[in-house]
Amino acid sequence: MATMDLTLELSKNVLSTNNVWMMLSTALVFIMHLGFAGVEAGFGQAKNTVNILFKNTVTPIIGIISYAAVGFYLMYPGFEVPGWLSFDGAGWNLFWFAPSTADVSAGYADGGYTYWTDFLFQAMFAATAATIVSGAIAERVKLGAYLIFTLFFVGLVYPIIGSWKWGGGALDEMGFYDFAGSTLVHSVGGWGALAGVILVGPRIGKYVNGKTVEKPGASVPLAVIGVFLLWLGWFGFNGGSVLSADPGLVSFVLVTTSLAACAGGLGGFLAAYFAFKRLDLGMVLNGILAGLVSITAGADVINPAGAVLVGFIGGILVVGSAVLLDKFKLDDVVGAVSVHLTCGIWGTLAVGIFSTNPEHSFLTQLIGVAICGLTAFISAFAIFYLLKKTVGIRVSEAHEKSGLDSHEHGIRGYTIVFDE
Repeated sequence: MATMDLTLELSKNVLSTNNVWMMLSTALVFIMHLGFAGVEAGFGQAKNTVNILFKNTVTPIIGIISYAAVGFYLMYPGFEVPGWLSFDGAGWNLFWFAPSTADVSAGYADGGYTYWTDFLFQAMFAATAATIVSGAIAERVKLGAYLIFTLFFVGLVYPIIGSWKWGGGALDEMGFYDFAGSTLVHSVGGWGALAGVILVGPRIGKYVNGKTVEKPGASVPLAVIGVFLLWLGWFGFNGGSVLSADPGLVSFVLVTTSLAACAGGLGGFLAAYFAFKRLDLGMVLNGILAGLVSITAGADVINPAGAVLVGFIGGILVVGSAVLLDKFKLDDVVGAVSVHLTCGIWGTLAVGIFSTNPEHSFLTQLIGVAICGLTAFISAFAIFYLLKKTVGIRVSEAHEKSGLDSHEHGIRGYTIVFDE
């Protein structure tokens, strides 16, 4: 009897420990939205600061509500046979009309954490995918059109693609591996950003006579703060994806995550110096993010030496990608496509190269990237195209030139008042 009581007590303690770590990770992922807001407002022009911050404030609101309304049950539908589409209507009813917390969480996830913690952690990931799109198309997209896009992209597109791996669908059955979302979160958001950039078009005056015109951001310090907040949040993003407080695996994941971030910053620094002959802080910052995105798919199966290589290559790729986008006159305000799409693809493929698990195949990773990429891009393009043909997706030329803050919000982001 005493042994049984001790086992039960240990089980409760393990559940509490795991659940506390998952809730802390949820908080860390949540703070990433402030990081995204800082990066976007810092790299964006001062005349659009309030508009940028408004989008970054409303995005998690819409993201979490739409994920609660339908996304959670599309993403974790309980495939009886792994496939491409399933929906758990029973899960919807359970979420909204749960008779008690015990009924929902008893034995959930093998006792690793509660049902409610699982939802909130996954909802933060969903909202992150939409935030990626926001930065790429900033300063000229209609606020209403962006919010409608977010509703459908987070509520439908993201969770369906996610279900194919994390929900036990066809890609999971195939052996595709994406630990914390280099593809399922970052490149899905990146494909959405690319579709938006193509259809919205570049900002006025960005490309003149074959040359790229720099549009200085409002606040370099704010951008730096934003990147470090994102780096901090990534400890929860990747560390929480262990889905337990396993001390060995969580600490290993945090080490590979940090090493890749450092190597990415170094890669961005060197590549930018080679390309532009200057010490480009913006590319160092995006290099850090590139390293983080690159390691996200394999943070638990790539050793520290491999993590450094993956991050360093990601930092180089983000610079090359940014240059290439400008060649094609694809105006991405914060470099979201380069960071999240280019490096999301690279990080997912890197699992097939550097993983310590012999079952991980480069070909399988490539097939998974292609399937998710085609679905995300076509879906995002279709949503933006329908919005363009109906409500419109771009503000007027006059509003864009004078800034969106005064026209859409009636206030400015930076106001200095002198006493008379």
